[in-house]
Amino acid sequence: MAQAAFAIRRTNPRFSFSADAEITLHDGNALRAKLSEISSRGCYIDTLEPVPVGTELRLAISDGMNRCEVDGKVIYGHAGNGFGVFGMGVVFADSSAQRNATIAAWLDDLAAQTAKPAEPDYES
Repeated sequence: MAQAAFAIRRTNPRFSFSADAEITLHDGNALRAKLSEISSRGCYIDTLEPVPVGTELRLAISDGMNRCEVDGKVIYGHAGNGFGVFGMGVVFADSSAQRNATIAAWLDDLAAQTAKPAEPDYES
């Protein structure tokens, strides 16, 4: 039986995005992590310590130049496939206009990079 092809359609585009993250749980524990994807509604985080689905958290995201803090909730998780790295999807909670502006600026920049054709490398 042939497998039906289908496309996942997202309401909000998701972009590859490498940034440092600090996760603060409500009990005060903090974890270091890396963002690997971002959208206007949430992000995907790689971490060495799993955080249970449903956990509410505070997330500080830094790309080295800009930083924003946002509340969020873990909505799904992935096992580490034996490598000790876990992944989780976090949905952003509604937050400040400053947070929205920072994330919007990152997304605008990522969208522009995606749309721009690669320039030829004449140095090689």
